[in-house]
Amino acid sequence: MDDGLRELYQEVILDHSRHPRHYGPLDGATHMGEGHNPLCGDRVKIYLVEGPDNRIAEIKFEGKGCAISQASASLMTDLIQGRTVAEAERLMGGFLELVKGGDPANLDEEDRERLDVMAGVSAFPMRVKCATLAWHTMKSALEGGKTAKAS
Repeated sequence: MDDGLRELYQEVILDHSRHPRHYGPLDGATHMGEGHNPLCGDRVKIYLVEGPDNRIAEIKFEGKGCAISQASASLMTDLIQGRTVAEAERLMGGFLELVKGGDPANLDEEDRERLDVMAGVSAFPMRVKCATLAWHTMKSALEGGKTAKAS
């Protein structure tokens, strides 16, 4: 990755961290999950409303943590709002593959471009847990709200 692209990606991550999208509680949430990364103290709560058509009609998050965890949560909420649960799970699988250094073949080009900003995290194994916490918590919320741990 060239320096210009790396710098742009860092700016996108900082923007999502400083100005998170879909931040705050969500009244009327049909699903809620809590996640915690005990290694660094990151915490996140995911609230979502699943519509009758299995679409994530609305999603919000609250939390405290490093720039990577907050940016990842913001980016995730931006990407999955309006998608079906199956599409959200496909995005999660692709994201997990990407931040672990793999090539997520199951992502379409537009989703891959949006998620590529987090690809550099794979070079820092301890930060992978920060980046994946919100995604695991979203999955936990959809599965009944167990507490998710970074993995």
